[in-house]
Amino acid sequence: MVEIRTACEADAAAIAAIYAPHVTAGVASFEMEAPDATVMAARMASSRGLYPWIVATEADAVIGYAYAGLFRERAAYRWMVETSVYLAPDAQRRGIGRILYGALLATLKRQGFTQALGAISLPNPASIALHEAVGFRRAGVLRQAGFKHGQWIDVGYWQRELVHPTGTPPEPLRFADIGLELS
Repeated sequence: MVEIRTACEADAAAIAAIYAPHVTAGVASFEMEAPDATVMAARMASSRGLYPWIVATEADAVIGYAYAGLFRERAAYRWMVETSVYLAPDAQRRGIGRILYGALLATLKRQGFTQALGAISLPNPASIALHEAVGFRRAGVLRQAGFKHGQWIDVGYWQRELVHPTGTPPEPLRFADIGLELS
């Protein structure tokens, strides 16, 4: 049975292992070197308790993770987040990405974020299908945005409204203060 929970520092090695093939062999990430568990734990800690990091587990093993982070540095963007989901190979095409995204998006909505953005290296029909299945819509494409593995890669942006923005919104709540919202 798949369970969703808040990620903790002890999950950093499993998260790094899931992410590594996307860095070393794929183009889903534009990083050139896969981060190790120490770097991944530092990234999780850098969320300052504001942004959620969650994991999917099966038989106590981490099989996928999702997180949100700062979209851009400028203060006016603070209600928008960039989101990511990564799955272990044996967890793909089993609906686990949708479950992770469901929990992540419900949590972000409860926190008061208004928009979520997914950046997808193209072509990537599986990632596009996942994002669209959970309510994201195509927002634009950056042509030849990155060069990796001997090729230029386009990046598509998919956006999802979480809370309809009206008037002056309250500051987003910290994930550390409200916890995970299971949809």
